[in-house]
Amino acid sequence: MREEQMVPMIPRQTVNMTDVAQRCGVSIASVSRALRGEPGVSPATRDRIMSAARELAYVVSPEASRLSGGSTGRVGVVVPRIDAWFYATVLAGVAGEFDAVGVDLVLCTLPDSSARHRFFEALPLRRKVDAVIIVSVPLSARERTRLDQLGVPTVQVGGHHPTGGRPWVGIDDELAASQAVGHLLRIGHRDIAMIQAVDQEGTAWAADEARIRGFHDQMTAAGVAEPTVVRVPWGIDGGAHGMETLLSRSRLPSAVFCHSDEIALGALRTLRKAGVAVPQQISVIGVDDHPSAELSELTTVAQPVREQGRLAAVSVLGALQDDGGAMPARTTLPTRLVIRNSTAPPH
Repeated sequence: MREEQMVPMIPRQTVNMTDVAQRCGVSIASVSRALRGEPGVSPATRDRIMSAARELAYVVSPEASRLSGGSTGRVGVVVPRIDAWFYATVLAGVAGEFDAVGVDLVLCTLPDSSARHRFFEALPLRRKVDAVIIVSVPLSARERTRLDQLGVPTVQVGGHHPTGGRPWVGIDDELAASQAVGHLLRIGHRDIAMIQAVDQEGTAWAADEARIRGFHDQMTAAGVAEPTVVRVPWGIDGGAHGMETLLSRSRLPSAVFCHSDEIALGALRTLRKAGVAVPQQISVIGVDDHPSAELSELTTVAQPVREQGRLAAVSVLGALQDDGGAMPARTTLPTRLVIRNSTAPPH
């Protein structure tokens, strides 16, 4: 029986900033600034340093960088979920900016109140990221305080406008609803119902609350005191069930305002199955301009979703680059009415 010879493992040599600096003939400080994308390094020197770092397979250690008082090169992005068009599109806008400058995105999803509670009590992102972007997460006073305790720049996308000067990027959801309902009123509708999204846990979502206000303000101004409202869980299935409820009533409204395009798409599905002609018998309008809205000829109010993510990323990167320099307290992007074939004057 042949005896196998044990070959000792040779540990891989660790490459550090000193090695990169010696390869390029520059100071360690110059290497640090170049790798972090900071000013004070000429483009030619930066290119030389980046090339040497790649050749030496140098990788910045986020933990070592943090312990030395430097940046981790990571930004946390907190979203309720990723299996929905709005959140995925915001993330795409954020990721595009981060990829361009080599910043890593740390994703945290908080799908329900229990997950939100665990997250804000544990603060798992503490000392692990340089900044945080919060996307439409409903925050309690306690959660806002805990967020401040992270001690890093924070930007919110959508949701309630933050207090304390934290930057916010989003749209005016109340105005978006007013634009949608205003269009229906202008073309002659008065019997307008609303299919409203509700949270099954009873959590108040800022966008939903604002769209409710926009609907009722427009209806009150038109002299309609008690319009029909159907409350459903958010999503296509919710919209389908909401329209089923309206169809089961003795009188069909002439038009329906839906809280989102997903709800409107579900409503259209039910109407199609029931043989109710759109817009000849009933008009349907949504909000968001989901990619499927155009395919379904859905009239809607468009919002620039990817741009919200992009601007949030730009704000965070600007804060890190300028050492916490001033950013706009609020950036409200415009919405616009997109008229398609799901709305028409009542017959």
